[in-house]
Amino acid sequence: MTVEIEKVQFATTEIVDGLNRLLPQLSSKPPSLTIDDVERMVHSEAATLFVATDDGYVVGTLTLIIFAIPTGRSAWIEDVVVDGSARGAGVGEQLTTAAIDDARLRGVRSVNLTSRPSREAANAMYVKLGFGRRETNVYRRMINLEETD
Repeated sequence: MTVEIEKVQFATTEIVDGLNRLLPQLSSKPPSLTIDDVERMVHSEAATLFVATDDGYVVGTLTLIIFAIPTGRSAWIEDVVVDGSARGAGVGEQLTTAAIDDARLRGVRSVNLTSRPSREAANAMYVKLGFGRRETNVYRRMINLEETD
């Protein structure tokens, strides 16, 4: 397996198809992305979409989010997924390292991410790459887009 990591510069059918194939491996109810959805991500100032390809076939993805807050520039890694057929080949590590390098070049001092405890291999990889576990609570509030004031 010869994996190449790239920052997606524009949406293609191959990228969209790859993301739609990978996202069900990450989430039980993933959205079905369109080329317009991917274009919005690619042209976002905050989001950088990375893909891992093997002979042009998308085998992994990661999104790096960088944003300004009063204490400086902050970053989060989101939606990391590696195809089941490519797991164990270092794809996740290559994607994460590319995101960290990109964040460093953009003046970010720390990168955050979350990972479910059941993802043991992924958690071990993050520790290997220098991520430390934080003592914090993560909260989520779902927003009903139909609600009005």
